[in-house]
Amino acid sequence: MTTPSATVLVVDDEAKLRALVRDYLERDGYTVQEASEGRQALDLARAAHPDLVILDLGLPGLPGEEVARLLRKTSDVPIVMLTAKASENDRVMGLRLGADDYVVKPFSPRELVARVEAVLRRARGPRAEAEEAAVSYGDGRLRIDAERREVHADGQPVELTRTEFDLLAALAARPGRAWTRMELVGRVQGHTFEAYERTIDVHVKNLRRKLGDTPPSTVVVTVPGVGYKLGLDKDA
Repeated sequence: MTTPSATVLVVDDEAKLRALVRDYLERDGYTVQEASEGRQALDLARAAHPDLVILDLGLPGLPGEEVARLLRKTSDVPIVMLTAKASENDRVMGLRLGADDYVVKPFSPRELVARVEAVLRRARGPRAEAEEAAVSYGDGRLRIDAERREVHADGQPVELTRTEFDLLAALAARPGRAWTRMELVGRVQGHTFEAYERTIDVHVKNLRRKLGDTPPSTVVVTVPGVGYKLGLDKDA
């Protein structure tokens, strides 16, 4: 399960690329902000304090290299550089500028998301990773341990299938966020074919039964005309 509520600033002058990266990041529960040029990126970084910046080096106006230098003067925010430059010298230069990782275009969006998650985990350290492994919701009513793939409801262990666990983890990545059936299919089965949309309803029914989430459901809540959401807030 990804780190809930982490904010990623995506900086690239290509609108289609930003939209693609945003889509994949939001599927994994990240909050995404966008900038199309360097000055805007610096202003957003200073105002919003993102948890990580995905930074294209080939920006118009203020180059990505300069954006990285200026960011590093005032912030230790993790930076994943995105560039068409693939030589070893370019990668070394990017890392020397303070980048935490370096992704070459064209790239796999899934790989980029995995790298974002890995960089965030390294930045937060082993203690934070351990703390995030088990998360409680609804004043302890629901507890999800991503590392052990264990779930407790009202203090009792719940045996879930792989798909049921992945479905619950997807909903819990952003409590209160309404997920469409198509989005959930993509999260738990790796594809988004319409023919499989309604299988989510079957998994939700089984998940509710195992969690003791009897009607009117308050854990896995139906969002009419959309899909489902987690109805419990994350515990502080």
